[in-house]
Amino acid sequence: MLSVSDLTLKFSEKPLFKDVNLKFIKGNCYGIIGANGAGKSTFLKVLSGEQDFDSGQVSMTPGERMAKLSQDHFAFDEYSVKETVMMGYPKLYNLGKEKDAIYEKPDFSEEDGIKAAEMEAEFGELGGYEAENQIEQMLSGLGLEEEFHDRMMSDLDEGQKVRVLLAQALFGNPDILLLDEPTNGLDLESIAWLEDFLIEFENCVIVVSHDRHFLNAICTYICDIDYGKITQFTGNYDFWYQMSQIMQKQAKDQQKKREDKMAELKTFIQRFASNVSKAGQASSRKKVLEKLELEELPVTSRKFPYVQFQSEREIGNFVLTAEHLNSKDSEGNVLLNDFSITIHPGEKVAFVGMEHNSITSFFDIVAGDVKCEGATINWGQTTKHTYMGRDNSAYFSNDLNITEWLKQYSKEQDDSYVRGFLGRMLFSGDEGLKPVKVLSGGEKVRCMLSKMMLSGANVLILDDPTNHLDLESIESLNQGLVRFNGVVLFSSHDHEFISTIANRIIEITPKGIIDRMMNFDDYLKDEHVKSLRKEYYAGTDKKIRF
Repeated sequence: MLSVSDLTLKFSEKPLFKDVNLKFIKGNCYGIIGANGAGKSTFLKVLSGEQDFDSGQVSMTPGERMAKLSQDHFAFDEYSVKETVMMGYPKLYNLGKEKDAIYEKPDFSEEDGIKAAEMEAEFGELGGYEAENQIEQMLSGLGLEEEFHDRMMSDLDEGQKVRVLLAQALFGNPDILLLDEPTNGLDLESIAWLEDFLIEFENCVIVVSHDRHFLNAICTYICDIDYGKITQFTGNYDFWYQMSQIMQKQAKDQQKKREDKMAELKTFIQRFASNVSKAGQASSRKKVLEKLELEELPVTSRKFPYVQFQSEREIGNFVLTAEHLNSKDSEGNVLLNDFSITIHPGEKVAFVGMEHNSITSFFDIVAGDVKCEGATINWGQTTKHTYMGRDNSAYFSNDLNITEWLKQYSKEQDDSYVRGFLGRMLFSGDEGLKPVKVLSGGEKVRCMLSKMMLSGANVLILDDPTNHLDLESIESLNQGLVRFNGVVLFSSHDHEFISTIANRIIEITPKGIIDRMMNFDDYLKDEHVKSLRKEYYAGTDKKIRF
């Protein structure tokens, strides 16, 4: 068990959170939520001992082991993949190294033999002989192909390293598992595997995530960081959301009653203060009014950007046909093989599956960012499309500030208009003067969404738009796309995002295309789809989970 007692942490004399009392018990999963900057990752660092705090106590049951998902993707570059995972269980890893060192001694003695035998027994008790097989299963489940299992960490790309570091945290059955944004960099298949793993995990999990479906699937409690405190709710994310809405309404109703009472008292005092027969009553009510202090509602740290896409014109009967699309990556691997598609009015199409580079290649081609020889791409005359790719760094490699940057894409060039628009996207005041080259990932995405909103396009193309966004921004974008009356082509690893927006699902597989006019949840349940997926992924190194 992990417990927090009277915990207070201040930054610049202002409490990040104050007088926190929580218990984290075996068999439960605790989701930590809150706005950007509320202190979610900092709280995990407090629990792991990486962050000092001002007062209070954090205590763990003696003898228990804690594991935490590493955020340093370069820390293990000198080690192999399997060794990196094994290091997640320090006792087992160190014992294995000591055991091997004894066997490598040039003057191996009888005493060394006895010590080695004892180590072998302990190594076996800790599960050392099954470790390699468990590590391989875990890496495969998380979507890391077998060909990478014996590579050095330095040979892996960023997404592959995330999978290895996640396997490292999960390895060895820790008593307390701390996960900070574990679904970042994972595809839907890997997230599904992780959900299943954590649901079956018998010990304690504490997780920070912006993935609503993930939180709903695994969490038994939600810890909400807001108003300078941490409040624990029983249930998953949806239950917390419902409760938070009820509590906010109750607080507003109570405030309204207080305001009405004060207004009533003031009216009576003003009316009868000079009336001799009523002077006593007016004086009595004045004392009541003085005692009835109007308590201001605490200000939430949550901020929702205003995401609203409005097209300049209604889309016609013809949207897009793309025929004979072919592309390869830099290593010559086929991404698209004679791919053709027709998009119709009213469609919101989610491109799903494990062929992420193929999806990005398709978006790049139809958006006009990449030429494709031999392909035929026809956009309808009434269409106007705008595109937000997965990598938008090229847009921000300049010396402009945010206001100057957005003015490039605005018909209205008045500074006050652009600054007002940015304010709705949470760039208020002097933040509009911040240089774009220093923006965070989430800020860049909000800038790109602003650019798209100003375009007036009736076709939106978005490649993994929820990456880097917090829960509040994801919810705002989600609702903005649900309300949008044009056509949407998008990819995402966010289950909730896909299931609430898409009415058509297209999956690009290594051996064929699956294309269905249905929502995502129905797609996952469809028996014919399951049969096709099994057929199309057979004989490949891709592990299908749904």
